[in-house]
Amino acid sequence: MTDLMAWNADATRMPYRMHSDYLRKLFLDNDLAEGRLVAGGKPVALMDLRLPIFAVGTERDHVAPWRSTYKINLQTETEVTYLLTSGGHNAGIVSEPGHPGRSFRLGVKKADQNYLDPERFLAQAQRKDGSWWPEWVIWLKHHSGSLTTVPPIGAPEAGYPPLADAPGAYVLMQ
Repeated sequence: MTDLMAWNADATRMPYRMHSDYLRKLFLDNDLAEGRLVAGGKPVALMDLRLPIFAVGTERDHVAPWRSTYKINLQTETEVTYLLTSGGHNAGIVSEPGHPGRSFRLGVKKADQNYLDPERFLAQAQRKDGSWWPEWVIWLKHHSGSLTTVPPIGAPEAGYPPLADAPGAYVLMQ
């Protein structure tokens, strides 16, 4: 079994209702894009976001075709970094550095820039060989604060006593 096959075979790690709501509201009904998604009792509208967005699409995604995910550029007024990677729904995302045959295209739309349609994006965004992951790390470093030291797990002197012996009681719950 390859790493991608193992990842794809892994079970969904969320409760049934949460998974069902996630699929229904975000994929089937498109509630986030339509401004109907409610979180914490309040509607969430992409247009209200003021933080930069890093969005990833894959060239051959059968679940979320890249031209449909590229519409994020129409649904917000903030800076959008859109990355289009080779591969499909799974292989495009699980695209670790050193994996042969991977490539991506990257475009940034500043908050005050006009929309660039998908075909012009495809024609203008230079194709780069390799994994997109290092590009994401660069983006994260640029948009993140300074690093902090995290106390070790189970550091009673820091106020973090261990909750249970490894692997933790939650794995034993039915």
